[in-house]
Amino acid sequence: MPLLTTQKWGRVGVMIAAGLLFLAVSASGQANPAFWKLEWPQTDFSKSSVPFDEIFSGGVPKDGIPPIYNPQFGSIAEVDRLYKGTEPVITVSVNGAARAYPLGILMTHEIVNDELGGKPIAVTFCPLCNSAVVFDRNVDGQILTFGVSGKLRFSDLVMWDHETNSWWQQFIGEGIVGEMTGTQLTMLPVRVEAFDLFKERFPEGEVLLSPRGGAGFNPYAGYDSSSRPFLYRGSFPEGIRPLDYVVAVGGEAWSMDLLSKEKRVETDDLVITWESGQNSAMDARNISQGRDIGNVTVQRKEGGKLVDEVHDVTFAFSFHAFNPDSTINK
Repeated sequence: MPLLTTQKWGRVGVMIAAGLLFLAVSASGQANPAFWKLEWPQTDFSKSSVPFDEIFSGGVPKDGIPPIYNPQFGSIAEVDRLYKGTEPVITVSVNGAARAYPLGILMTHEIVNDELGGKPIAVTFCPLCNSAVVFDRNVDGQILTFGVSGKLRFSDLVMWDHETNSWWQQFIGEGIVGEMTGTQLTMLPVRVEAFDLFKERFPEGEVLLSPRGGAGFNPYAGYDSSSRPFLYRGSFPEGIRPLDYVVAVGGEAWSMDLLSKEKRVETDDLVITWESGQNSAMDARNISQGRDIGNVTVQRKEGGKLVDEVHDVTFAFSFHAFNPDSTINK
């Protein structure tokens, strides 16, 4: 959930505000399906796959963080002046069509409902987990439209769909409350890469325009240097900072520190490469001034060539929350 700050607050201000927000939502947002029913009369709370006490309010109502339902795009030439080139974007390519979704814009919207190359997609970003995941919105022939529920589980965005009013866990793409409980969304292989890399790979590609104008910003200045995440109740992984970046592929993850040292990691048919030149989205308020965390490419060997693989560049605590028994290679 966005926590609007200014640079002059610094990290101390962010953590104080985070603590106050945590206390507020903890006091008012405890699991209460009877109360939830007032806001969600069409959600079937008799169906769920997770304990309700793991879900609490992020401090905003349904779509209080406004998703983008009718996205607008510009050419690279039209938006190039807004970007230094090292800012992170989610690059999605479907059937020859390519678009970039800047994290600076997604910070305050979290979900973009779009159609690309004839495929209905949901482009999602949870700032608190630094989790960028893109889903196919076609579920057994039904096209779903996703919004921001205002709820969190393990500090991760809980989405909702307009068609069934079910709740979905963004990190794993699974229905957790309502009619769609247990339904798995299909994740698409995408890259979070520097804007300049998107331009090089797709010179004719389009770029998401902000409804507010500009390139967006990071309302959580200094967040990824904090000692612990906020709006999170759960255990932490051992031997790594909770807010260190990791690259998650299925049930295994590699720390960004390891990848930046090794530059290339191969395991079985999986190939992970790292190169410098991408700002952290969760460091400076002006994302173009964020520290360099690098670009990661995750691919599998298929038929003598490398093919992009589904993965997520996220925080260590987030991977651990959803994969408590899995390995983080450090």
